[in-house]
Amino acid sequence: MITVKRGMESRYIAYDYLRSFERINAIIAASDNSFEELDHIPPRDKLTFTNGFYVNCSALFVDIRGSSELPNQHRRPKLAKLYRAYLSEVVAIMCGNPQCAEISIIGDCVAGILDTRTKPHIDCVFSTAAQITSLIDVLNCKFELRRISPITVGIGMSWGRALMIKAGFSGSTINDVVWMGDVVNEASKLCSYGNKDYGDMTMMVSNDFYFNLCDDYKNMLSPNYKRHCYHGNVANVAMSNWYEENCK
Repeated sequence: MITVKRGMESRYIAYDYLRSFERINAIIAASDNSFEELDHIPPRDKLTFTNGFYVNCSALFVDIRGSSELPNQHRRPKLAKLYRAYLSEVVAIMCGNPQCAEISIIGDCVAGILDTRTKPHIDCVFSTAAQITSLIDVLNCKFELRRISPITVGIGMSWGRALMIKAGFSGSTINDVVWMGDVVNEASKLCSYGNKDYGDMTMMVSNDFYFNLCDDYKNMLSPNYKRHCYHGNVANVAMSNWYEENCK
């Protein structure tokens, strides 16, 4: 099971096993009716430690290929610059999508959950992924000038149902929204396939996501029979034009 979450700063609270057992009882005794079915993502403040929502959404994952080798290629200052530039601007692109409800950083993976109530919203997720593809080209151009190794990423996109809950330690400041379900698992898996082997393109798209795209975007993708999805190398026109004019 894949979950999407942010890091949470810890503060010391002595562990009381009796109160812990009481919390466990309260959690597992909660009514099943507390988990409402919705076709959209509700505001975060609607969540408590005893309820949850099943929602329609899209998941967008971006991950660096071969990131475990990067510490062997660079000293720490260059490595920090690489990760900061990559993470900063991938997050910035996701934030630029008005449907983006949550963004998480898990190692070198950036994961977004998007409130895609309509097909045009799903098209917008695809456009966001194209911007990220073009961003990587520009980053590598700028990295080369600083003798920083280029990076390759995989991008995974999926659409479906997810369980949205508030999780953490009730009574502390340690809590956050957690997303679980096939849509998250599928986007994460597809992301891991992007640029993995010969014949795998950067963007990997689930079947349900693909069938909700407009025809123009569908035509930019082709079947990947090995991964049981659709894939493509799709870029943002304006960003690619800048790259061609400034980095070639």
